Formats: sequence, C-alpha cells, structure tokens
Amino acid sequence: QVRLVESGGGLVQAGGSLRLSCGASGSIININPMVWYRQAPDKQRELVATITSGGTTTYRDSVKGRFTISRGNAKNTVYLQMNSLKPEDTAVYYCNAHVTYYDGRNYYTDDYWGQGTEVTVSS
Repeated sequence: QVRLVESGGGLVQAGGSLRLSCGASGSIININPMVWYRQAPDKQRELVATITSGGTTTYRDSVKGRFTISRGNAKNTVYLQMNSLKPEDTAVYYCNAHVTYYDGRNYYTDDYWGQGTEVTVSS
C-alpha cells in the first residue's frame, strides 16, 4: 500500500514563508508527477504546482515567482517552498502523487492523496 504524509503547514503573517513537505512510502516503483493542490474554505480544490520525474515544473499564475516545487534526492518526496505569502494563499494544501507500485505479484498505477496540511496567512 502507498501512503502520502504532508507536513509544514502553520500560521504565518503576510509576506512570510513556509515550506511544505510530502513523503511517499510503500513499494513504489515510480512517481510521475507529484502535485500540490489547495482548497480554501467554500472554494473548489485547485492545482498549485506540478513536478514531473524529469524535473519539469508548472505553476498556477497566482503563485508564479513566489512558490517553488522541488523533489528530494530520493524522488519520493516533494516540497513546496512558499515565499511572499498572501492572505489569499490561506487553504488546506494537499499532496497528490501518480504512483506505480509493486505488491509482490503485480504492478499497479494509481493516484494517491495526502491528508492535507493547513496554511493560514494573516494580514
């Protein structure tokens, strides 16, 4: 079984920074891509940033130049460095991974979600 665990959320003043982490565990063969989403109160979940196994990144326009997505050396970890935070960045941030894993007999590919980590930016 595959599990994603996020950490790093918290309360920060506008203009501050936070770094979110998401680690994947299990009999993982490959993860491509890893994605950060967020969901603000009473709003739909939205894609924030994506990184492929080759290191290609994409960002939603509102976070370009402020957020940086990266992967750890083990490739099963993804980070989201968030700088110059704004109150409108307040949301629960979720990690999503498109995972290929092996259960000892067969290979499977599926999407997995973390439990979410809350980010609150005060004005």
